[in-house]
Amino acid sequence: MPLLDPKTWQPGTLSGGESAVVEPATGDRLGTVTLASPDDIAAVSATAEAAQRAWAATPYPVRAGVLRRAGDLFATHADELREWLVRESGSVPGKADFELRIAAQECYEAAALASRPTGQVLASAEPRFSCTRRVPAGVVGVVAPFNVPLVLAVRSVAPALALGNAVLLKPDPRTAVCGGLALAAVLAEAGLPEGLLHVLPGGAAAGQALVADERIRVISFTGSTGAGRAVGETAGRCLKRAHLELGGNSALVVLADADIEAAVGQATWGSFFHQGQICMTTSRHLVHASLYEEYVERLAARAESLTVGDPYREEVHLGPVIDKAQLARIDALVKASAVRGARVAAGGRHQDLFYRPTVIADAGDHTPAYTEEVFGPVAPVRSFATLDEAAALAAAGPYGLSLGIVTADTALGLELADRIPTGIAHINDQTVNDEAVAPFGGLAASGTGARFGGEANLDAFTELRWTTVRREPAGHPF
Repeated sequence: MPLLDPKTWQPGTLSGGESAVVEPATGDRLGTVTLASPDDIAAVSATAEAAQRAWAATPYPVRAGVLRRAGDLFATHADELREWLVRESGSVPGKADFELRIAAQECYEAAALASRPTGQVLASAEPRFSCTRRVPAGVVGVVAPFNVPLVLAVRSVAPALALGNAVLLKPDPRTAVCGGLALAAVLAEAGLPEGLLHVLPGGAAAGQALVADERIRVISFTGSTGAGRAVGETAGRCLKRAHLELGGNSALVVLADADIEAAVGQATWGSFFHQGQICMTTSRHLVHASLYEEYVERLAARAESLTVGDPYREEVHLGPVIDKAQLARIDALVKASAVRGARVAAGGRHQDLFYRPTVIADAGDHTPAYTEEVFGPVAPVRSFATLDEAAALAAAGPYGLSLGIVTADTALGLELADRIPTGIAHINDQTVNDEAVAPFGGLAASGTGARFGGEANLDAFTELRWTTVRREPAGHPF
């Protein structure tokens, strides 16, 4: 019996109406899901709050065991889950396999969190035992986007559950299955008790209700910078923590001593992986003037050699972008860049939702595809003459998510990275990397810092409580 069968999905108690599950490559309807309305959030959060108390009191080996089994089940159901990722999110099979592998790792790492030390013994000037204790936050709200739907949901859901919380997950309605229902089905089969994970696909109104709900004490949001600002403002008014992982416009800096073929190979992957729909995508190529012309020529040739098409029915490098609105934004930024003097060296065209990998030469401050986050398969290239200029260009702009530097001198690469504010830096690699054990997050318009991954999850999903114990009741002056 399949893990996910659209024919057996029931509307349940959600009241936001039905939404079609659509395959971007073909426009075919794969199924129907029921959306959450703002009115649904309060009822579901009450259920989650009640279930969370018993879960927090459950011995840690039980919680860890659920997460370990969930990790194993991503391999057991890999064929089925891969198909959903390919068809619903437009992933090529290799990208889908990457998501499944990372999702399993996230579950295994979360299982290990359950047995981490829960506090410290503190010194005290009073005759008492003094310590800190980590306690579950309670109910956690997770808002996950469409682009890497499974990973960007599980990286918050798994550690939050392992640490004794309940979770309300709002996946993007465009990827409600592989970003929500699939994860819920895996965890249910792994033995997660009912009431602890609620999948609530919905629009902005449902998201706003989730952020404002008084029972939800922590928000984990991944999405655009504009939406993240609204989430942060609402969370601030409600006096709750919001961990925000937002947009990016990440630079790859190619120094004069770089192996140009290796650099172009890194750049091709960094800009065109999953149609450029990755927050860490290599969005700005800063290339030393001595290599610039050859770099543009080689990158354009690589771009033209890549195949674009239906990833479910063909063997291709790039699939479709997620929908017409995203395609229109990509195309508008490319055309505006050409009007303002940049040169489209490759691509710049599309058929249906299939946008060709695009290289834009002679990019600069006048180039919209260079200064803005495109979220598409577009690689703007700009030259620099000195290290100071490279550092200034890479640091320019509102974002600070990821950075790549290609050089034969790794010490120089590290020195340059220290001059560029960013949450993530890679020497001799492009900007798109992820590991479950590593903290992940950006600065400034890219988010509120490294809030996901490894031990960062302890801070994200627990509260630190100071506790003291005296042998006898304390005496006080009055």
